[in-house]
Amino acid sequence: MKKVLFGSALAVGLLFSGAGQSSANSQIQPIDIQGMDLESALQAVQSQRAQLLENQIKDQLEGVQQRNQQLADLNAQQGQMDLSNSQQMDMLRLQSMNSKRNEAFDLMTNFVKKMQDSRSSIIGNMR
Repeated sequence: MKKVLFGSALAVGLLFSGAGQSSANSQIQPIDIQGMDLESALQAVQSQRAQLLENQIKDQLEGVQQRNQQLADLNAQQGQMDLSNSQQMDMLRLQSMNSKRNEAFDLMTNFVKKMQDSRSSIIGNMR
């Protein structure tokens, strides 16, 4: 019972931590972890988190490309509007989201490795 409650709380915490702002294209879908073991539940949550971050990066890249196109159009028309500050902020957001996505994959990889090490240790102790 404690394992299920702890696993559920941990999975929910991981789902909502670091996901950043969600756009219209990337909505959090509920995950039914009722019949899953802890490893499967955490993997499902981290996979969804990574997918959400991937979608946010895609949206951010599209925004950066649109602003770059606007800047190119303005430069072609000899406009005096300055979009460089906005462009720098977009790049910082993009770097931050990329870092969060990498953290999500690292966390998932480390968790799977620790579970495998634990299984190996248990099997080794049984021999």
